[in-house]
Amino acid sequence: MSNLDMSEAIKMLAQEKGLSVDALLQVLVEALASAYKRRPDAADEVQVGVDPDTMEFTFTAYDLDEDGEWVNPRDDTPNKAELGRIAAQTVRQVMSQRIREVERDRKFEEYANREGDLVSGIIERTEARYALLDLGRVEALMPQAEQVPYERPNRGDRSKAYIVEVRKTAKGPQIVVSRTHPGLIKRLFELEVPEIADGVVELRACAREPGHRTKIAVWSNDHNVDPVGACVGARGARVRMVVNELRGEKIDIVPFSDDLADFVSKALSPAKVTQVVIS
Repeated sequence: MSNLDMSEAIKMLAQEKGLSVDALLQVLVEALASAYKRRPDAADEVQVGVDPDTMEFTFTAYDLDEDGEWVNPRDDTPNKAELGRIAAQTVRQVMSQRIREVERDRKFEEYANREGDLVSGIIERTEARYALLDLGRVEALMPQAEQVPYERPNRGDRSKAYIVEVRKTAKGPQIVVSRTHPGLIKRLFELEVPEIADGVVELRACAREPGHRTKIAVWSNDHNVDPVGACVGARGARVRMVVNELRGEKIDIVPFSDDLADFVSKALSPAKVTQVVIS
């Protein structure tokens, strides 16, 4: 393979795996260093360099002194024929392993700071204890405890969920999502109510019995904006979209109040409250 062919192959592989060319070149350098050390006459240590423009490789060999320091640097770059043999022997295997590791790290970094976000995916599998949600490049785990009791997710259904935790494992990121978390309500309203997304209206409190009823208290930072009306929408269009996503779960929207007695009275609607005693 010519240097030009190798350069094109690296670019194509990087695009296929969703990795940067620099990251893939680093994997290649590490693989070549690992392969070099398998030679019977290999030095104690080696540093492999690559020119990304010409795809020319350099191997700088080192000895280790009594203190473990790298000493006596010298050029030990194999000729092209030998380099080809080294690559054929071990580079493919080592690169495959390292690419998987890099892909796992990249996927984890992509989701590591997304706890509390809303994701949308397709139900890929359902078991007694969990369901798997396909998010595209990764899968999310929805434990039974995070599923709404009366929902029956079926394979192929599209569903939105709330990320509660992202764990780093040997097999890649494990993304735990929920359909019962109160945070799901806030994220769904952010999608449907621009005033919430913009911070004009705030969702101050949320109480939820998943699958049955949710009650939210909203507040407006602009006296010209009715927080309840903004969330309900014209002819109930906005709240209806949230209800549909929650498979018919009832949603009550009440105005938040700093007056605790007044707030409790409104929060208990539609029940008629005759007296609120706060001790």
